[in-house]
Amino acid sequence: MAILIAVSRIVDAVTGFIGRWVSWLLLAAVLISSGNAILRKSFDISSNAWLEVQWYLYGTVFMLAAAYALLKNEHVRIDILSSTWSKRTRDIIDLVLHAIFLVPFAGLMTYLAWPWFWLSFTSVEISGNAGGLIIWPAKLVVLVGFGLLLAQAFSEIIKRFAIVTGRMADPREDLSEDARAAAREV
Repeated sequence: MAILIAVSRIVDAVTGFIGRWVSWLLLAAVLISSGNAILRKSFDISSNAWLEVQWYLYGTVFMLAAAYALLKNEHVRIDILSSTWSKRTRDIIDLVLHAIFLVPFAGLMTYLAWPWFWLSFTSVEISGNAGGLIIWPAKLVVLVGFGLLLAQAFSEIIKRFAIVTGRMADPREDLSEDARAAAREV
């Protein structure tokens, strides 16, 4: 179990690094969007490439931040229901649902994204828009995003199992309520 927990910590570190790094892409997307709007309105200059870059950046943030949201326990859940359960019950439900729903879904999406990306890459697929960009980088992000989500799902299963069986303290419980609220605001 110690080896699995060590692997989980490595996955968490990679996911955390990518999650923090990808947040800067939002700034890039906003700056590109603003610059494009200013150029379009002020000088009647525009390009579909700039619009597609924005789409690439927002898509990258969404796909790569999914695993980070899972790591930080910020994913969507039905709080009205789960808030009435004990912590142990929530941990068991997370463990079971990650294993029977999240892992198969993320695994299937990763499996299906590979040929979709590879065909685009080998054929040098280009957007149908005038001045459009190549498509394969966006498809690569889908593949990487689901792969990262799959790895993080396994990490969460390892941690939930270790917590439920008493082999590990919940790392999220180490934070005080004030620290958790501050972390959510950042």
